[in-house]
Amino acid sequence: MDNYSIADRFSLLSKIMDIHGENSFKARSYAAAAFNIEKLPQQLSETPQEKLSSIKGIGESAAKKIVELLETGKLQVLEDLIQKTPAGVLEMLNIKGIGPKKIATIWKEMEIESLGELLYACNENRLMMYKGFGEKTQTNVQEAIDYYMQNKGSFLYAEVEALFPNIKSYLQKMLPATSIAVTGAYRRQELTIDELEFVIAKSNAAVKPLFQTANPPELLEEKDNLLLYKLKNGLRLKLHTGATNFSEKLFLTTGTPEFIQAFKQNYPKANFSGVDNDDDSIFTSAGLQQIPPFLRETAAVFEKLRDQNSYSVIRENDIRGIIHSHSNWSDGSNTIEEMANGCIAKGYEYLVISDHSKSAFYANGLQENRIREQHQYIDLLNDKLKPFRIFKSIECDILNDGSLDYSASMLSTFDLIIASVHANLKMTEEKAMMRMINAIQNPYTTILGHMTGRLLLSRKGYPVDHVRIIDACALNNVVIELNAHPRRLDMDWRHIQYAIDKNVLISINPDAHSIEGFDDCRYGVLAAQKGGLTKENNLSSFSLNEFETFLKKRKLLKNL
Repeated sequence: MDNYSIADRFSLLSKIMDIHGENSFKARSYAAAAFNIEKLPQQLSETPQEKLSSIKGIGESAAKKIVELLETGKLQVLEDLIQKTPAGVLEMLNIKGIGPKKIATIWKEMEIESLGELLYACNENRLMMYKGFGEKTQTNVQEAIDYYMQNKGSFLYAEVEALFPNIKSYLQKMLPATSIAVTGAYRRQELTIDELEFVIAKSNAAVKPLFQTANPPELLEEKDNLLLYKLKNGLRLKLHTGATNFSEKLFLTTGTPEFIQAFKQNYPKANFSGVDNDDDSIFTSAGLQQIPPFLRETAAVFEKLRDQNSYSVIRENDIRGIIHSHSNWSDGSNTIEEMANGCIAKGYEYLVISDHSKSAFYANGLQENRIREQHQYIDLLNDKLKPFRIFKSIECDILNDGSLDYSASMLSTFDLIIASVHANLKMTEEKAMMRMINAIQNPYTTILGHMTGRLLLSRKGYPVDHVRIIDACALNNVVIELNAHPRRLDMDWRHIQYAIDKNVLISINPDAHSIEGFDDCRYGVLAAQKGGLTKENNLSSFSLNEFETFLKKRKLLKNL
């Protein structure tokens, strides 16, 4: 083990000790030892052990640990601390702009344990509510995390969507009059993307020179009719080249193996020899309407087609109102009036303001007196902005026992309640289900927010029994949110069909913390399409009159 490796271990030990709030004098001494070891002219492995403690900047305690490292290859005190520290917290040490002290605050006060959670907190302006975190620090941390995560190789759909036009236009520019089409996970609108895939009619020999630039991407794999690159941002680019039967190649690389196998079994006489640069003709030859790429996931789509003979899914322009949004009364960036005018400018008919409840102190959650003030303010705005309407709501924390954050008398003052879990996310399924079922059974709960608490590529979320939750929502007339933030997309689209079968409404909600956040509805729609959601089954597709009628009927049912 060379000096650099030893210095790295001491430096890490010092940082983790600071994160855990251990003896600050020792932590500083190990940091100083790391600094001095790195600059030594001689290798410690070649120095007699009895002379280590006499080297300037290395005391007796550090000398003993150097011996341990040289003899065993590890430092037990460091190993023990690592075991006590969540992996995501350790990963924060890679982010420029946050040192051990700030990481300690993030972990122990904000209860954040992964970079994805931290990035989400930045998006919600939560860091600024803690000592030592100003707006500039939050912006720098956000940018540093974005850069770091982009180099890990897995991307949100929204992130790949931002890159896609440039990549496709480059290929089309360099290969004019050549058949080129996107395929794979991106074409299916998967929530996360590891590889951006294209089908290209030209051969490897024609395509490879396109990437032999001054700063070329890394070529990971090359074989007949396939090139796999790793771009500078970490995204893998898979090119299916030499497609002599373009339609067939596009079809076979778009659907999942389960979908392709089921198609071949159900429609053995389908003709794969298409003549166009798409795969429509393959479905036509099988006597089917074209199955959109986003539905080419499972064999179940064929059963649905046999039952219904057609399908209609929700579209972006089917969203009529913004449900679930936060203003600067809690952790949003804009005033309620600015949010309302943003809705009006985008053609929406109504806005549901659902700031955080009082337990969410980290998000400036509303105490009862502030709720009354906000409701008076909303009344004034509704008079000013009619016929547009702002509805009074709250994103109410589901507490540890499943109760909601306010008394029944306070909850009754809202037009609707979105109930969500935000704290104590490390739960068994039994604990999670107890909390959520109790919240669903609360007569004031209108919408169950982000069902599992997951953050894509960052946090799995707590374990839940989706069937039991959907059944409980059906029994209690509770709507289930599809949180449209591209890092959430929760509930998962795979459970939408069961909800539809049980007559449970879904609500595509942006969880917007700014006017720009309204645009996240798009990603909720793309995810919902994969589950076959229709506008009739989506609450945020209701017109203003339909939405008002829904709320009135629900209040009547609650009072029976």
